[in-house]
Amino acid sequence: MTRMVEMPLWLLVLVLGFAALTFFSHFLFPSVRWFFRRRMERAVARLNRRLVRPIEPFKLMARQDMIVRLVHDPAVSQAVVEHAQAEGVPESVAFQQARSYAREIVPGFSALVYFGFATRAARWLSKAFYRVRVGQVDAALAGIDRKATVIFVMNHRSNMDYVLVTWLVADRSALSYAVGEWARVWPLSRLIRAMGAYFIRRGSRNTLYRRVLARYVQMATAEGATQAVFPEGGLSLNGRVGAARMGLLSYIVTGFDPLARDVVFVPVALAYDRVLEDRLLVQAGTAGNRRFRASPLSILAFSGRMVWRMIRRRFPGFGTAAVGFGAPVSLRAYLAATPGATTETLGERLMAEVALCLPMLPVPLVAAVLADGPVPRAAMEGALAALLARLAAVGGVLKLPPSGAAAALAEGLRALEARGIVQETPAGLAAAPGKASLLAYYAAGVLQRLELGSHSATRQT
Repeated sequence: MTRMVEMPLWLLVLVLGFAALTFFSHFLFPSVRWFFRRRMERAVARLNRRLVRPIEPFKLMARQDMIVRLVHDPAVSQAVVEHAQAEGVPESVAFQQARSYAREIVPGFSALVYFGFATRAARWLSKAFYRVRVGQVDAALAGIDRKATVIFVMNHRSNMDYVLVTWLVADRSALSYAVGEWARVWPLSRLIRAMGAYFIRRGSRNTLYRRVLARYVQMATAEGATQAVFPEGGLSLNGRVGAARMGLLSYIVTGFDPLARDVVFVPVALAYDRVLEDRLLVQAGTAGNRRFRASPLSILAFSGRMVWRMIRRRFPGFGTAAVGFGAPVSLRAYLAATPGATTETLGERLMAEVALCLPMLPVPLVAAVLADGPVPRAAMEGALAALLARLAAVGGVLKLPPSGAAAALAEGLRALEARGIVQETPAGLAAAPGKASLLAYYAAGVLQRLELGSHSATRQT
């Protein structure tokens, strides 16, 4: 037992390395994890005391535990069996496939990343680019049961939507978003997961994948996780509030238990004087192809120009960004009042409310004045006043500068002329050659609001 044993130095180092790793994993690492876990729990407790809607325990669950819970859920297990039978593969293979889908979908929320970095960065970006004007968010949430699951239903105008809404509700709750494949790029994907977002494959027809995704959404909803969804399924290509796709909404309605926690949808409308991706979106809409992507070089060049202008204090901003809130819709009350109603009907109701509370900003208003053709510069003020009167008559949400309509006309016209979208012609102000589609894009939301009229339930703005 005490005799000497000779061995190569590399083998001794390897043995000692394994011994150290075993010691750390069994004794030190659990203590370190416990220490940081306790600090995180205390931090979350302090956060929950100031949040209107506290962070639910489900959102704080360790990611691996959430994955295990999801893949062993009875509904997912049944989906695994059916997939194995349909595809003629062993159930173990189908189970591993479901596990890979769960790992792809499930987020890894970090309160430190969300409230320590993301909300502050969102605030800085929003205020650096825009003058932000917000509707009565507290009024929109005031009458909602604190135990209900709140789901913000929004139109999708720009990728700035995520940034803007994250900041606006930072003092009220932590939002969970569904994001598409564009965000599954390292290291962006790690940051987005830490913010509580979950990834989805838009347009996927894989039945097993969609059932795993549906079960995750249903579990999050049943546990009270506050969510933000874009039912249109993508950025608007024409500037209008589009129809709802039934994916996420159908999962929520299908998994809803009227006897359990209520689900309350809050319509949210986002509007911008300038949409950062407007030219790409208009080109995609003209081509009839939603698959568009800006080149990395163009994004870097654009970002570099904006930063350089900010440094030199010559960046005027992109005008106003505004958020309007509609009347909340309780899913329990809706189903009780309209027995037999379909998810499609609910989607139509929610998106109609979103369109009705869409804020009217200077650039879209001026674009709408010019939508029917040239208008002499001297007649612009009268034409805008007539448009504002029509919008006021139907309950439109007007977000004008404090100085009123004259300032709105000056702001909107200055922005459109500076970008070369509008120019002076012998007949008056009109769309510049090749820019008619871009002008129509900005006018679309205002014209849609006039089409909808005032036939709606009472709204909040």
